[in-house]
Amino acid sequence: MVKGKLRRYSLLLAVSLIPLSASMCSANKAGSADRAWALHVIDDTARGADGVRPADITGEGLPDIATGFEEGGITRVFLHPGPAKAAEKWPCVTVGKTPSVEDAVLADLDGDGFKDVVSCCEGKTKTVFVSWSPADKGGLLNSEKWTQRPLPASVGRMQWMFATAMHIDGDSRIDLVAAGKNDNAQIGFFLAPPEARQLDGWRWRAISPVGWVMSIISADMDGDRDPDIVISDRRGELRGCRWLENPGPSKAETAPWSCHFIGARDVEVMFMTLADLDGDGLTDVLVSAKKAQVLLFRRLDKSGRRWAASRIPYPDNMGSAKGVAAGDIDSDGRTDIVISCESAVPPKSGLKWLSCEGEPFESEWRGHELSGPAGIKFDRIELLDIDCDGDLDVLTCEERHQGRGLGVVWYENALSPPLTPSFSARPEPSGPGPSSPASTDPAPLAAARGAPSIGHHPPGSISRTGPGADRTALRPAS
Repeated sequence: MVKGKLRRYSLLLAVSLIPLSASMCSANKAGSADRAWALHVIDDTARGADGVRPADITGEGLPDIATGFEEGGITRVFLHPGPAKAAEKWPCVTVGKTPSVEDAVLADLDGDGFKDVVSCCEGKTKTVFVSWSPADKGGLLNSEKWTQRPLPASVGRMQWMFATAMHIDGDSRIDLVAAGKNDNAQIGFFLAPPEARQLDGWRWRAISPVGWVMSIISADMDGDRDPDIVISDRRGELRGCRWLENPGPSKAETAPWSCHFIGARDVEVMFMTLADLDGDGLTDVLVSAKKAQVLLFRRLDKSGRRWAASRIPYPDNMGSAKGVAAGDIDSDGRTDIVISCESAVPPKSGLKWLSCEGEPFESEWRGHELSGPAGIKFDRIELLDIDCDGDLDVLTCEERHQGRGLGVVWYENALSPPLTPSFSARPEPSGPGPSSPASTDPAPLAAARGAPSIGHHPPGSISRTGPGADRTALRPAS
């Protein structure tokens, strides 16, 4: 009799605790969503970290980084030390002196299997520099084995702001799309000669005037299987978001590139990203814009010429708009948005993430803490699984904190339980014709939970004890 009563009591107690446990789990998730994430510094030894551009340099399936330091006047490459040491300072190498550098991107220009660095410089420098990588993995961290040269066709032409690698004319060589700001600013491309290291053979072709380009993304916008150019331009008569239509590989160097506006003609736009927010199979456009908002442009058909605009105001207690990225931050199957700021003087936050439980173009978006008050001027954002635990972390840089800047940093996502980590590596542009990948920009196109593509290797699993788990053998020589 006593045993029966005890069993019934135990059952009632267990049932009564179910809603309490569920509510506690919900509260814990909500609470963790509004706490600042752990900050990890990759490098803070040079001033003016200005942009992060990831790619897999070593072939280990991990995101390495190129960054220009504007005030420091140098460009550096950082090698991912492996998941076990990702929270520590990363091994790095200074690949060249680049006064007033605004952007640095990794691309294998000469096809030797090792990614080189392209640095865009503004100010009085007005030059694009190429830093040729050593053709051996063991020399990557030795600055003396990197060779830097100016790209002659770029010298003095404009204040260069941004560049990305892209196949333009249908051959097997990688070309460079680049743009600038202010006087005589244009967007165009440098066509690679047969011998890429003969820099005086790179030909410049301008395709449109610009005011101040913030983003350049290579993507097939009209479904004709060749890469078009999508840009955000913050100043001038053609400001806003638009894409330039590739006339086809055989005509790319000589024919006009038609301009198609997406929107934001009446505001000052900043960084931009592409993502399928509503899962309808069409790539939408997100752009941060002054003073503090994210503009969403829903793509209405495959032509890339019909768009519907909506707006998300920045949450309270933030600075003015700067960067934007999209991905599933909390692993609930929905695409979230991460935003960055400049002028985020404490106690304001420079980074937050936004979630939406309804239709993304009509419902309210809720803001969640990410950086806390440390940091004033953040830059563009990359969402990557830095520590290989199966969720998206936030990679960025900051250049004004305490007069020096936080440097190149990443914020660790602790919102979701770890899964089996993996990287899906998107190929670098290679080979001619319509079979080549249409999009070569490393920015994530979101929607997937795992880390966005990097590098040039086929998909594969990366474990904490697998390849790239420890790079202590790679030590900087200078």
